[in-house]
Amino acid sequence: MKNLNIVLLEPQIPQNTGNISRTCAVTGARLHLIKPLGFEVTDKNLKRAGLDYWDKLDITYYENLDDFFDKNNGEYFYFTTKGKNVYTDVSYPDNAYLFFGREDKGLPEELLFENKEKCVRVPMRNDLRSLNLSNTVAIAAYEVLRQWDFPDLAKEGSLTKYSWEDAL
Repeated sequence: MKNLNIVLLEPQIPQNTGNISRTCAVTGARLHLIKPLGFEVTDKNLKRAGLDYWDKLDITYYENLDDFFDKNNGEYFYFTTKGKNVYTDVSYPDNAYLFFGREDKGLPEELLFENKEKCVRVPMRNDLRSLNLSNTVAIAAYEVLRQWDFPDLAKEGSLTKYSWEDAL
């Protein structure tokens, strides 16, 4: 299976991180959390959003951004409202790292400036600030997985009381 990595730099809202954790669990993406976090991982709101999937996560914690870069190697893509490239125009390789910043600040501008061609955005209206972080992560993750033809993910479901074969 290909590896997809979701990186959250200093997330502040436990519900967002919980929702993102659930997205990572159901897609098989690895989750990387870079401290300082704006909450305790034991926070009930974080676990409530993904509690029944928490044991299915591949999650790693880092003390800071330097610690993350020291321990990881791959192709990095920085999701930001400031990006000039649209996220669907990128071809994501195996072991891609999708970076997301704090809910209140985004990613550091010096990081973006140093990686101009790897800065991508989800198109939205100019007069509004941004999408919710967990929604943006889901959009990004599923674009990568779509490009990879959803490896190891179920592409069809079944009804509990009926059979699709019996439907007209």
